[in-house]
Amino acid sequence: MLKHFLEGKPLQHPIHPMLVHFPIGLLLLSFILDLASLVCSEVPKLVASSFYAMLLGTITALMAAVPGFVDYSDIRRDHPGKRTATAHMILNLIAVVLYGINLWIRAPALGDAKTSWPPFILSIIGIGLLSASGYLGGRLIYDEGIAVGRHKRDTPTPDDTLHLSNVPTRKDNFVPIPEVEPLRNGETLRVEIDKQVMTLAKIGDQFYAFQEFCTHRFGPLSEGSFHGFNVQCPWHNSCFDVRTGKVTNGPAKVELKTFKVETRDGKIGVVLSDR
Repeated sequence: MLKHFLEGKPLQHPIHPMLVHFPIGLLLLSFILDLASLVCSEVPKLVASSFYAMLLGTITALMAAVPGFVDYSDIRRDHPGKRTATAHMILNLIAVVLYGINLWIRAPALGDAKTSWPPFILSIIGIGLLSASGYLGGRLIYDEGIAVGRHKRDTPTPDDTLHLSNVPTRKDNFVPIPEVEPLRNGETLRVEIDKQVMTLAKIGDQFYAFQEFCTHRFGPLSEGSFHGFNVQCPWHNSCFDVRTGKVTNGPAKVELKTFKVETRDGKIGVVLSDR
């Protein structure tokens, strides 16, 4: 499947972070060559070399944008990192447009000894945009965990969180969960019930419910992979038995909170223990 390839699942590594090194390196090289042409104008072909480095950098930026957009479309709509990802994407698009204009200005002057000031200033702005975008890209990985461990899971991750607020209180705390029945084996549903976030997963023909966040570093278990009755956190590979919540593989040491899943009156729901 093309989407799986662009996400890097066959390679077990996201493709977008692999490709972005090329435009960053080439566009930075172009800027350095511009500086060299201003300082050492007697050295031949510095302006032309800067132009072609920028051209290659812009082309590779467009190539990196394709898997980058696929990664962006895979972020859960209510994920706190979605806004950061949107800003990251917009800055990259502005930078590419800016470099396109820069190339258009430079094209007639490839034989010059020095880079003229207008394209040089555009290069400074472009480097600034790349730096800001790169910082946001780092935050997406290291702060938000976007795409981390995604290659370990074959089934799609939840597109959104199902929010159930003001749920009527019943003596036995049974809460029906809509949208759970269509789940296929290995798929998950992310649910928030009165500020309590949990994952519902289907394994075989049974449903299991457990807290959403890993007890190690709060990784999203609704995006984890399943091995038998074990859910593996996508961030640091901690494993938990979804039936009991017990840790079956570290680094986590604290058990998960689990919830009983029942079917009543034809409706699948969870029993909350402490509402």
